[in-house]
Amino acid sequence: MSFEKSYIPYGGYWSSPYAKWQGSFANLHALELAAATAKKFFELRKIDQQKLDNLYLGLTIPQLQCFYGGPWLAGLIGNENITGPVINQACITGVVCVKYAAQDIESGIADTSLVIAADRCSNGPHLYYPSQTAPGATGKSEDWVWDNFSRDPWAKNSMIETAENVAKANNIGRDEQDEVTQRRYEQYAEALANDQAFQKKYMIPVEVGRGKSAKLISGDEGVFPTTLDGLKGLRPVMPDGSVTFGTQTHPADGNSGMIVTTKEKAAEFSADPKIQIQFLGFGTARVKKGFMAEAVAPASKAALRDAGIEVSDLKAIKTHNPFAVNDIYLSREIGFEVSKMNNYGSSLIWGHPQGPTALRLLVELIEELVDAGGGCGLFGGCAAGDTAAGCVIKVSG
Repeated sequence: MSFEKSYIPYGGYWSSPYAKWQGSFANLHALELAAATAKKFFELRKIDQQKLDNLYLGLTIPQLQCFYGGPWLAGLIGNENITGPVINQACITGVVCVKYAAQDIESGIADTSLVIAADRCSNGPHLYYPSQTAPGATGKSEDWVWDNFSRDPWAKNSMIETAENVAKANNIGRDEQDEVTQRRYEQYAEALANDQAFQKKYMIPVEVGRGKSAKLISGDEGVFPTTLDGLKGLRPVMPDGSVTFGTQTHPADGNSGMIVTTKEKAAEFSADPKIQIQFLGFGTARVKKGFMAEAVAPASKAALRDAGIEVSDLKAIKTHNPFAVNDIYLSREIGFEVSKMNNYGSSLIWGHPQGPTALRLLVELIEELVDAGGGCGLFGGCAAGDTAAGCVIKVSG
């Protein structure tokens, strides 16, 4: 569809820090943490929540009583007047929520939508599915996070196998993966420069613990110091493979959020009304079984077509890159230099809480474009089931 009326207020978004798997957020309820972070955002930005029309909640990992989803989250942030659905599309959940919110703006269903995406990979639930027809009524069970990392029920492979398949089919070698990973770490370091100047534009610290054990988490937890020599010293995870623990992301916990609204309301909510952020296009794609990393390229091309622009019009690209292989393949397919993607960081380095990952990348894309004086930017990211999504935004003013 054509997106013409959908805008994002400058500063109308946030992210918590992302904490490593089984780290500081491991025992915090993902929705309660998201609500606390959102409340801080509205207090800091002095935005009236009563001007919100609805809510899209992105959640991919069950949490206690998440059955009550959006209405419960809305109540927790102090707004009992809004509601909305729960969206789960694996790693691209955050931008899919933004797309649905933008469609509401385009159709006139809403003037202002709130998107919140939250997940906790830590302490993932163990689920049991009863079956009265099985021998002895023995049911089936799964560890929601770990089992789904390990096996796609359709393609019959693990996530890392999809990266290996793409690497082998496209002659993406170990050295190239190591070099791209090292570049991504250097880019992330730029976001930490000058006392986290870049991240402080959107990141809201989280306090954990009580009393003497309380501590403030003001930056990402679990980022591994990365050197090229260190990467080269790692063994591949799979026998005869090329992907190491260094050239793939790590599970994490956290949340991110964004307001999607009309041009007029965006100016009202904006931290700088002169800056305009327009949602221009969206696209999805699915590729053959077991080749997830390849899906980002056709999804990105679809988003560019929807926005009516070319790769040459792009000033910045951010990707959800669970494997370095993703960026190498995308760079080759669309002709954008791999070393210039993902300035200020990406999920390869700061981790992957699933639902909110793509939303934080979109936030960082906006801030990069603002620093660059405006222009068009592309987000592209893969998701479970050999799928992907892309979206295009334009910053001006």
